[in-house]
Amino acid sequence: MDKVQTGKFISLVLRHNPRTIGIELDENGWADVTGLIAGLNRKGHKIDMAGLEDIVATNNKKRYSFNEDKTKIRANQGHSVDVDVELKTVVPPDLLFHGTADRFIESIKKNGLQKQGRNHVHLSADRETAAYVGKRHGQPTVLVIEAGKMHADGFVFYLSENGVWLTGGVPGSYIHFEEA
Repeated sequence: MDKVQTGKFISLVLRHNPRTIGIELDENGWADVTGLIAGLNRKGHKIDMAGLEDIVATNNKKRYSFNEDKTKIRANQGHSVDVDVELKTVVPPDLLFHGTADRFIESIKKNGLQKQGRNHVHLSADRETAAYVGKRHGQPTVLVIEAGKMHADGFVFYLSENGVWLTGGVPGSYIHFEEA
């Protein structure tokens, strides 16, 4: 298996299904590094500590973090499992952005942005990142989110360690639609 495939599998394990390799996450999303490496190897992803450190250091989305002594690892955000990654509330900028495929626009106009199976809706600080995210799912559309107004109206925002803005959902009244 190559590094990209192993990185994607680690993301699946640490964000959605740790039992796939027989490990548990603690309440803050941390997994034991030794157990993770052993589980990955059992599933055919041949990796050692140096390989894991390389994946963490070079991942373009900065998805993972080690604790200080590198005995534990976790995904920074994007979980569908119930964990508290110790996010701190942050005042957002006036505008944030969300990239999606154009085929989802009618549903979003009707229902707003919903977290679906994840713990939060993911937002970007810039249009370019949002457009890139939207391209993964089809013809992209960038949604402009009135984050400052939402915050003033009582909505809570977090900023993950890898720069992704998170919130519980975005009602349609705070969304403006643009072509990507």
